[in-house]
Amino acid sequence: MSDWNPALYARFADERARPVLDLLARVPLDGPRTVVDLGCGAGASTAPLIARWPDADILGIDTSPAMLATARDAVPGARFALADVATFVPDEPVDLLFSNATLQWLPDHATLLPRLMGLLAPGGVLAVQIPDNLDEPSHASMREVAAEAPFAAILAEAQAARAPLPTFEALYDTLAPAASRIEIWRTTYVHPLAGLEKIGEMLGSTGLKPFLDPLDAAARTAFLARWTARIAAAYPPTADGRVLFRFPRRFFVAVAR
Repeated sequence: MSDWNPALYARFADERARPVLDLLARVPLDGPRTVVDLGCGAGASTAPLIARWPDADILGIDTSPAMLATARDAVPGARFALADVATFVPDEPVDLLFSNATLQWLPDHATLLPRLMGLLAPGGVLAVQIPDNLDEPSHASMREVAAEAPFAAILAEAQAARAPLPTFEALYDTLAPAASRIEIWRTTYVHPLAGLEKIGEMLGSTGLKPFLDPLDAAARTAFLARWTARIAAAYPPTADGRVLFRFPRRFFVAVAR
């Protein structure tokens, strides 16, 4: 995919902030010495970490130079580095690995999560939020349109950009060997948005991105028009003309042995 767009991502900052704060509230640490924000983006998840633990050494990592440039300007008090969560190794064991809406882009969680648990100090915490929306009409319709002509050939790889999440049981069993405590939950956020186009705008910087990036301008417009028409029945207008966009998210917090 092309680099991420910080300005487009920030248009829905309020909606994206809620799961960050909900995850942060469940982290059972009083004063971590070292914190790493895995997939920090433009720093929207890093700023609350600094607010809660101003004395901690906080590092944000991401693979997007554009996002990191924005984060360095917007979030003083933290360090930022270009690094991939899949291969990142800290200089020393970490007290908190915090990841908001990043791990869904990485495959093979059965290997990834034990590796991340192994980066923690004893009693350290892995805290993760992942969009759990692949079966929602918004995302199922992306795959349906991508499988149709004239998009099927060029969007074959986009279909595999995100793998289905493991079951709660599989997730628990993956974390359990290295964890003394595990908490897993799922929350569906309901966002009132000003029309179907706003759903497309919100997802244009995230879920829609793998489907739109390979297309030229004309094909992108055609894809969005077909997708918007397909999701209309799933998101009917409310009495005031808004649509209620349902966005399920999965959370888990694991404390290292």
